[in-house]
Parts: sequence; structure tokens; C-alpha cells
Amino acid sequence: MTDRWPLTRLAPLPLRLIVGFGFVEHGLAKLARGPDSFSHILHALGMPFPGLLASATILVELLGGVMMLAGLYLSLASVPMAVVLLVAIFTVHLPNGFSSIKLQAVTAAGPQFGQPGYETDLLYLACLAALIALGPGPLSLEAVLRRKARP
Repeated sequence: MTDRWPLTRLAPLPLRLIVGFGFVEHGLAKLARGPDSFSHILHALGMPFPGLLASATILVELLGGVMMLAGLYLSLASVPMAVVLLVAIFTVHLPNGFSSIKLQAVTAAGPQFGQPGYETDLLYLACLAALIALGPGPLSLEAVLRRKARP
């Protein structure tokens, strides 16, 4: 089967970039506020072992995000990333409904938004599923390693 459009092979690249950048950005934000701050949030949500879960979440976001950006072992990285997203959906976002943008008012200070729903988490999950199905693409570290492994 041939591609109808030669650039189709590059389709995983924008998915990898947005997912990778998003996860790294969320991990860095948690680090900037301090892992203890995120641990307190998890404790308030009633999560078990909040310190351990905070560290694990930050690690998954940073390492998983970097693996996405590099295009390396996406199937392996996607599993813990999906778990983080599912936990976020069911512990934080589900009560807020679907929409990730809830414009509540526009004031002199600018727009005021409500709590986000689970829409963005579902988009990330869809990207992860697509990347598992498509693979990392030719512009990835995994593709480079495969080329070097060929005799």
C-alpha cells in the first residue's frame, strides 16, 4: 500500500511534539511549584501515598514527554502517560464536564474561566492511541536506531 500523499509518513511528528511538549510543560510546572505542593493537592483529593504519586507523576510527565519528543519507545511511554491522564479525568476533571474552556465572565481584568473539564485529557489519550498505531515516524530517534541496527 502506498501513501496517497508522501508527507503522510510525517503525521506522527506534530502529534509527538504537542503531546511531548504538553507533558514536559506540566511536569516542569509541578517541579517549579515544588513536588510537595503537588503532593498536598493529591492528599486533598484523597489519593493514597501522595508523596510517591506526586514524584511518579512528575517523572512520567517529564520522561514520557521527552520520549515523545524524541520519538523513542512510544508504546512503552504511552502506558504510564495514559494512566496519569485517566487518573486526572476521574479525580479532577470529570465533575467539571466535557469542555476544557468555561468562559464565565469578561471583566475589566480580562476573561474569567471556570475549572476545565476532561476534553483536553481525551485529546491527549487520542494522540497517544494514534501514536501507538502509527509508530513514531521517520523523524524519530527510534527510526534512527532501527536504521543503525540493520546489517
